[in-house]
Amino acid sequence: MRELFVIGIGAGDPDQVTVQAIKAMNKADVFFVIGKGDEKQDLVDLRTTILEEHVTGPYRVVDIVDPPRDRTPSDYEGVVDDWHERRAALFEAEFASEPGVGAILVWGDPSLYDSTLRIVERVLARGNVSFDYSVIPGVTSVQSLAAQHRIVLNRIGEPVHVTTGRRLAEGLPDGVDNAVVMLDAHCTFTQVPGDNVQIWWGAYLGTPDEVLISGRLREVEDEIQRVRAELRERKGWIMDTYLLRR
Repeated sequence: MRELFVIGIGAGDPDQVTVQAIKAMNKADVFFVIGKGDEKQDLVDLRTTILEEHVTGPYRVVDIVDPPRDRTPSDYEGVVDDWHERRAALFEAEFASEPGVGAILVWGDPSLYDSTLRIVERVLARGNVSFDYSVIPGVTSVQSLAAQHRIVLNRIGEPVHVTTGRRLAEGLPDGVDNAVVMLDAHCTFTQVPGDNVQIWWGAYLGTPDEVLISGRLREVEDEIQRVRAELRERKGWIMDTYLLRR
């Protein structure tokens, strides 16, 4: 493989794919797709829809089975580092066997809570394959959340703190009044103290299954937990994002 495009494809809506991304996709001979198992077949189907809608020429799809990892480790950074190394080995093997131009489609944007760029750099650092690569930005779930709720992420002159559920469990830093939370598997918003907090929550953003809930946190937190549990039970997986504001 002589060239690779790492392409942000938005939160799931094919209409959110940028013109720059479409141009890059149409230069690719092969798309590398990381499979998450049968429970996330919906994500594979969404990628397929995006390719069918936007790519006009012939292409191949190479499925890569994502190696498993411990989701509740005591050594989080060590487990993730090992997972990235195993991912890099899989990518290296596929890159070495494919000629021409390759592409990886990344949900949202490759710069925000995604490991693809780190893994590509690991592959290059191993020294067994060599190629140029470019990064194409995409619409994040954070942007989609704000658009669907028709809100601005910050009040005038205020900063926005972007974090994970794991970090939120440690408490919000002093002075943070606007926090976007991603990758929260445990409804950590229920641990945020106070009666003066609002929440804007969204699941499956940018897809036909999108669900939105907003209001005062103490008034809607039970509803969000119930709806989230029902959705996860029905589909087998869930991706959600929310904004908290004091």
